[in-house]
Amino acid sequence: MSYTNFHTHIVFATKDRRAMLINEIMERLVPYLGGIIRKLKGTMLAANGPENHLHILATLPPTIAPSDFIRDIKANSSKWIHNTFPDLASFAWQDGYSAFSVSHSIAPRVIKYIRNQHEHHKVKSFDEELIALLELHEIKFDDRYLGK
Repeated sequence: MSYTNFHTHIVFATKDRRAMLINEIMERLVPYLGGIIRKLKGTMLAANGPENHLHILATLPPTIAPSDFIRDIKANSSKWIHNTFPDLASFAWQDGYSAFSVSHSIAPRVIKYIRNQHEHHKVKSFDEELIALLELHEIKFDDRYLGK
């Protein structure tokens, strides 16, 4: 028997950072994301975001690569948005993503952070937040790919 606990904080934005994730969409998108993650044999611990990006804390299964897990979340949720909200035919996620490993002991703090996204973004932009997360996790990044 194998035992794993791969908590991952996933962040990705709407294409061109367009403010498309209004409350009406998020109220329905978050449960749908939970369903996608369950089908992938993961567990969604939290999901939220302002109108231009999304944060998810999920426990990933050991049977799928994080890149495949995130690809499936983005593809399935994008298709669902197009089918559910026909007026959002131009909706798309950005090409990339960020993913950070999270210790089980820190997970409650990350859940609180994700739940408070709207308050958090009253004082900090997405790029400022992303840079802070990348620096916190000591991930080298190229400024050219921020803000896209």
